[in-house]
Amino acid sequence: MSKIFTPTNQIRLTNVAIVRIKKHGMRFEIACYKNKVQSWRAQTEKDLGEVLQTETVFTNVSKGQVAKKEDLIKAFGKDDHVEICKEILTKGELQVSEKERHANLESTFKEIATMVADKCVNPETNRAYPVTIIEKAMKDAHYSIKPSKNVKSQALDVIKLLKENMPIEKAQMRVKINVTNCKDKKLRFDELPKLLKVKESENWSGANGQITALIDPGNFKVIEALHSTSRGEVTIEVLDLKHMNIDEEIM
Repeated sequence: MSKIFTPTNQIRLTNVAIVRIKKHGMRFEIACYKNKVQSWRAQTEKDLGEVLQTETVFTNVSKGQVAKKEDLIKAFGKDDHVEICKEILTKGELQVSEKERHANLESTFKEIATMVADKCVNPETNRAYPVTIIEKAMKDAHYSIKPSKNVKSQALDVIKLLKENMPIEKAQMRVKINVTNCKDKKLRFDELPKLLKVKESENWSGANGQITALIDPGNFKVIEALHSTSRGEVTIEVLDLKHMNIDEEIM
């Protein structure tokens, strides 16, 4: 029985996501796992092995045609497949069907609306908006998904956009601030008060004090960084997150 011959420059792959780039009139492609390309670009996935099905550069993934060394050098100035794969991952165009594209846009739209609803309130009632209300407001404002931007950045854009037509503010955090051995009057009477949205209570005994207040989430790390050996020690404790997840970068 004769053996089946498979060309050495062909690799067969199935169920792949293809990222494509054109350089010097030539097309190059890489084969990725579905749903991993965006994770790599958002830097939530940093293991290249979890993104690429094979660390190989192709001229045509569906036909299994591997790019020639001389073509890689001409287009990229090198023939290192791993480094070229990284470049294509970053700069290339993800090939998806129209159905997949529509589904991805819908999913991202809902994810943005969910994040906005989770991080914001109606300042008139101090209550969170349902996700459905945020989605409707986004549609009424004709917000378009930007595939090149991550969800968090787009959520910030949406908040700014929605402010033009509805009462919406980022949720405040309720905190307890402890100040020990404060020798700096500017810190006590100027810098700290400016960082508080609503002061609920304040008690001082000499150079030591305790303040309970509502603050804008963006001021959390600012207050946390106030202490120094010459000015005293400032510590901040979260009493109520008010829908805010401080484990993420604070909005």
